[in-house]
Amino acid sequence: MLPQEILSLLTLFCVFRASVSVPDEDNDYDLMYVNLDNEIESPVLGTEETVLCDCQREHTEWDKLFIMLENSQMKENMMLQEMDEVLKVDLQTLKAELSQLTTSLAGTFTVALEKVTSHFTSQVEQALARNCEQAEEAKRLHESEQGKVLEHILLLSHNVSSRLGRLESAWLRTSEVEWQETAFQQDKLSSTRRDNLILNSLWKELQQTRAELKASQKWAAQHLLPAGCETAILFPMRSKKIFGSVHPTAGMTLHSFTACIWIKVTEALDKTIVFSYGTKLNPYEIQLYLSRESAVLVVGGGQNKLAVKNVAVPGKWIHLCGAWSSENGSASENGSASLWVKGELAATASDIANAHIIPDGGILQIGQEKNGCCIGGGFDEALAFSGKLTGFNMWDRVLSAKEIAAQSGEDACSIRGNIIGWGVTEVLPYGGAQYIS
Repeated sequence: MLPQEILSLLTLFCVFRASVSVPDEDNDYDLMYVNLDNEIESPVLGTEETVLCDCQREHTEWDKLFIMLENSQMKENMMLQEMDEVLKVDLQTLKAELSQLTTSLAGTFTVALEKVTSHFTSQVEQALARNCEQAEEAKRLHESEQGKVLEHILLLSHNVSSRLGRLESAWLRTSEVEWQETAFQQDKLSSTRRDNLILNSLWKELQQTRAELKASQKWAAQHLLPAGCETAILFPMRSKKIFGSVHPTAGMTLHSFTACIWIKVTEALDKTIVFSYGTKLNPYEIQLYLSRESAVLVVGGGQNKLAVKNVAVPGKWIHLCGAWSSENGSASENGSASLWVKGELAATASDIANAHIIPDGGILQIGQEKNGCCIGGGFDEALAFSGKLTGFNMWDRVLSAKEIAAQSGEDACSIRGNIIGWGVTEVLPYGGAQYIS
């Protein structure tokens, strides 16, 4: 026989394995016990003996303890189940609140984003409106300036016409007086004095008219473009970022060339570039630049240059042409260079880049010097051009004196080169340079 404590533990084990009666209203549980003192015999030949449990036996202290433990465990399970249900309900409530909060925040964010977008759009529209107003104001000012120029010229023409009419009337009166004096043989001395007075008056009016015409021409030259030119490129200041890029319509493999351009420089320093063509191997293939009042033409490098002095006047339009030829087999043209100012020959030289060929594949720029690297990189502000230029043309031959003189005449910008033709060849301004008319 086992000790009583072990038997009690086995009894509890049987209790947990056995069926448990349903609790009554007093939360008491009646358990089925198995009498472990009785021996359980194995069934033989299909017969089976049932071990009966003495349910009338009194509960021991251990039985009561385990019943209390079982009751507490069941209560704990019920509490856990109820807590689980409460947590599920709270979780669903929390999810609903989070969803509502997310929707509310999304709506608030959308409204804020719409307000910011509306404010930004309003600012952009205001900026565009201001820019349009400024452009319109500049256009009106330009048109007003042109109107003033035309009005001034018309007024001057009217004054000249009036004075010419008075001159004609005076001459008619003089002729009439002379005829009358001849007819009536009156006082010749008085007639001579009268004639001298009339002639002196006419001479003074002619001198005054000539001075006014000269002043008007000077004023118009300062405010208008050269004859026949409708557009120009303005370089508002010296800057390493302001230049123009030229894309020739034909190849730049040259044995000879002529390049012409109209310029009005604001100020010329020791080296102010008008235009420059160069490659990676030689950035100084062709250059035309100003050195204070002088103009300098460079071919093939700085050692091959031709200069002419006292040609550049700040604030005044001037026409420059540079020509060069290195045709093989022509001793008279081999390495010859010339500079032309206002259509007239100003300087010539020989042995300039003998037998040299200008290679193709470089970059042609106006207002800046090619640095042998790339467009817009490594430029020097001190070399930059400031002012206006127009009528930039280039040919693959040396022009005659008559052809060069024609470019500084009345139809200056109507003549176009076959390599660069002003108004036809693409010329792109950068960094603040802009077309004006």
